[in-house]
Order: sequence, then structure tokens, then C-alpha cells
Amino acid sequence: MTISQRVMAVPNRRLAAVAGVRGFRLVVQPGRGETYGLTIEETYGEVGSALATAVATLTPQQTGRIVDALFAAIRRSGHQPSVLTFTRRAPIRLTEPDGVRLALILLASQPIGKHERVRALVAGINAMSTEETYYWYSKCIGVDANRARKALRTLLSDN
Repeated sequence: MTISQRVMAVPNRRLAAVAGVRGFRLVVQPGRGETYGLTIEETYGEVGSALATAVATLTPQQTGRIVDALFAAIRRSGHQPSVLTFTRRAPIRLTEPDGVRLALILLASQPIGKHERVRALVAGINAMSTEETYYWYSKCIGVDANRARKALRTLLSDN
């Protein structure tokens, strides 16, 4: 049997929509004393059988610089800020728009050392519409991610 005959012999399969949900979650990584680092993961699927991939990981020092953005994302996702503690073991689920905005803040501010630039980046990303954050998020995790992150930092921090 030739290859074309084998292809013809395979019954046509219909693609079906998957009922999975895209979301984000924060995973707390304990540091020294009462400090903690964070990993933000993009998830796909239901809670019990979700596929997850890490988007960004922050050290305790980097986490401290964007704590206001963290609390805002947690509140908008329906949680109390008190869920974010250094002893937390279960991931904190975020809504998709809040997860995209927070992931974009983490990706853009990660290599920055100056607190003024970090504050400018956070303020600029918070001023963006939801559609703009989705656009920049797709660019910042895509093929030319490093270029897009640098462009975003340049655009928002005026440095």
C-alpha cells in the first residue's frame, strides 16, 4: 500500500472544541526568613488536570519591588491580600486578564534595578487597556521576546 492509499484509508477525524479554560496562577517559593519569591504560571484546563508552564520567576528581592501590583491582581481575582504569605503551599488562581497584566509586569520589570524605572513600568502597564496588555504579552513571550521586552521597557520608562 502506498502512502497516499494509507492516507485515504484513515477516516476523517473531526476536530472538537476543548472545554478547557486558560488562566494563571501564582506559586509561592519560600525564601529566607519571612520572604518569598514567586513563579507565575499560565495554565490551560480545569483545576484538577491543568497543564501549566512557567512564565516568569522572581526572587524575593524582585517580588518586593512589585508587591502593590501583586496585591492588586490578587484582589481583582477575588482573593484577600492575606492569601499571599511566605508559608503558602497551594497556588493562587488568577483571572486571565489579571494574570496577563501581572505576567507582563513581571516580564518587563525583571531585569530592572532602579526602583523608579520599575514604578514607571508598573504604572504604564496598569494604564494600558486589556487589549494592549494581551498584545504586549503575546509579543513578550513570542519568538522575539527579548526585543519586545526591551521595546516595552523603553516605551514605558522613558530611559
